[in-house]
Amino acid sequence: MSRHILQPRADRPDVAEAAIGWDRPLATFFFQAFAAADGDGEDRILEWCGTAPGELPTPEAAIAVAAGYADIPEHLAATLDADRAATANQVDSPWQTRLKQRLFGP
Repeated sequence: MSRHILQPRADRPDVAEAAIGWDRPLATFFFQAFAAADGDGEDRILEWCGTAPGELPTPEAAIAVAAGYADIPEHLAATLDADRAATANQVDSPWQTRLKQRLFGP
């Protein structure tokens, strides 16, 4: 799994943190945006995509979501593609396989 922190957009003061990356076990890219912690000390999720297998299949799909919340570095798509390529030969452990079957079906 990779995770890259992005700079929130200047016109999105509600975004305290934004992250994008590759989740090899779910074979999806992901994006997360969080608002600053509220009174209970917990960050509030503004957006979280890429939580289901294959949900965001390309770097561009994740970047399209991220663009509404964060500044996009020039070479981000290439970086994300390299993250995916670096895990191409990895396989799920038996535990990961069982957990994915339980969460998402056969």
